[in-house]
Amino acid sequence: MSSIPRPEYPRMQFRREDSWLNLNGEWRCRFDFGKTGVERSWQEKTDAYDRTILVPFCPESTLSGIGYTDFIESIFYARRFTIPAEWAGKTVLLHFGAVDYAATVWIDGREAGRHQGGSASFTFDITAFARPGVEQTVVVHALDELRSGCQGGGKQSYGPYSAGCHYTRVTGIWQTVWLEAVDPAALASCRITPGADAGVFALEPRFRLDRRGFTFTAILSAEGRELTRVTVPAATGVPVTVPVPSPRLWCPSDPFLYDFVFEVRNENGGLIDRVESYAGLRKVHIEGNMVYLNNEPVFQRLVLDQGFYPDGIWTAPSDAALKRDIELSLEAGFNGARLHQKVFEERYFYWADKLGYLTWGEYPSWGLDWHLPEARYRYLEEWLEVISRDVNHPSIVAWSPLNESAHPSPETLAIAYPDQATLERYRTFVRNIYDRTKCFDPTRPVNDSSGYIHAKTDLWTVHPYRATAAELKAALRPADSEVMAHAPKHECAYTGQPYIVDEWGGFKFIPESHRKTAQAGWGYHGLDLKTPEELCAKIEEQVDVMIADPGIAGYCYTQLTDVEQEENGVYCYDRTPKVPGGDLKRIFGKKPAWDKTK
Repeated sequence: MSSIPRPEYPRMQFRREDSWLNLNGEWRCRFDFGKTGVERSWQEKTDAYDRTILVPFCPESTLSGIGYTDFIESIFYARRFTIPAEWAGKTVLLHFGAVDYAATVWIDGREAGRHQGGSASFTFDITAFARPGVEQTVVVHALDELRSGCQGGGKQSYGPYSAGCHYTRVTGIWQTVWLEAVDPAALASCRITPGADAGVFALEPRFRLDRRGFTFTAILSAEGRELTRVTVPAATGVPVTVPVPSPRLWCPSDPFLYDFVFEVRNENGGLIDRVESYAGLRKVHIEGNMVYLNNEPVFQRLVLDQGFYPDGIWTAPSDAALKRDIELSLEAGFNGARLHQKVFEERYFYWADKLGYLTWGEYPSWGLDWHLPEARYRYLEEWLEVISRDVNHPSIVAWSPLNESAHPSPETLAIAYPDQATLERYRTFVRNIYDRTKCFDPTRPVNDSSGYIHAKTDLWTVHPYRATAAELKAALRPADSEVMAHAPKHECAYTGQPYIVDEWGGFKFIPESHRKTAQAGWGYHGLDLKTPEELCAKIEEQVDVMIADPGIAGYCYTQLTDVEQEENGVYCYDRTPKVPGGDLKRIFGKKPAWDKTK
């Protein structure tokens, strides 16, 4: 077993596993509470770093070896590393899965790059600083000003303590750090768009350098057998079509994945780059008020997954833990998840692809003060980086860039939108997000702002948390149901989009085994259910309301696991089941009334 934490290759759709070096493990670090470290040249004075931290776990987590949970607005990291001597003459890339929030990186005291955004992956070309075979020092400075309004933090707490639906913060490095050696003219990326109706994959390769006479070859295989080989001149931006004989479509019941190998050869036919990938052939579209998968209506039985772990916070303790969360959800009867207020690790989507699990990709938009031009700029920049990283995953069937932009109570709306000009700025901002998302990825529906307030959207989502089935039914079909809006004066008009109850439930129940250790937690409605049977009965009566309504295209139950003081999961925070056997699977596995299939 490897002594390196999270040793697995982090990027399964773009693999060069013979030329990489994992930099996870022990680093030195130093808190910079005065935010004067750069002025004091800490990027050079690494001998003064006074703590050891286990990367990729954030310093707030117990797995990091630190567990400091107060605000850390500035932190420095350092470690020594040696680039393999055989990498001489190669382009050396330094990859970061994610750093929360703004990162500056130095190699041997020389600045190598900067990045803003706490969730997007990023890469620096450090060839100019590389000295293969010689020990070097990398320093990372992370600046995390969560309360500035200029950065999204999702469900991280904005006060000194975890409270309500805000939990322990995440600062600095929280995903894998790794080095990679490539040829200067190597493949930089390759977008894979499935064409299920046509039986093709459309590829958009990008190269680090365009060279005359170089070729790009895409080799498609399935179950170890080569199916198609296409060779074209290597040219960035020129699409490549790969036919798929006897197509087999990806879906939850048959999550079939094709394998790809991408090769770049020079003018003499010499191999200069080889990348392994995979893809699922599937189609997502909307007809009327239904979402279709592979030209068949699909009822999405989703669960809200916030992706928190007791020991790692935002970072799963292991790759197996990522996979296990999906398995637990499937065992409970869900067919997918809304990945709530967090950009999940790329390895998570690999397992979702493998297991046939539908997901909605979301950005941690809470904490963003959209009134601030700087906040809007940062958001749009990072959101497109997120889409770019994850666009090839077949398991992602929708994008959800914002969550609950403003609660639709008259009091909240009056504060958020005090006048028409402010409201129009908000609407313009959201329409901008929608248009840019659709421009970058026209193949998936976009849920502009989950729950409210909608400005331009493919999915009409609502958050009717109600204690009883009768109250839920009334909330889903109000007297003015033709409006279908929380706040008609503020939302855009409902035009027949798929109507999805993408948050509901939230019933608190603590099993007897956890009652002695439970904190003074909460669930919705003020209920504190006492038995698994009570929980099942409460869930089932509301599921029955939604599946009986032919106008409802799906739902998302709150939530998969408890998170710290929020105790409304179907599993405890430590992933202990709250309900034995297959009771939940029977309930959440119920089909809608319009589904007549056996």
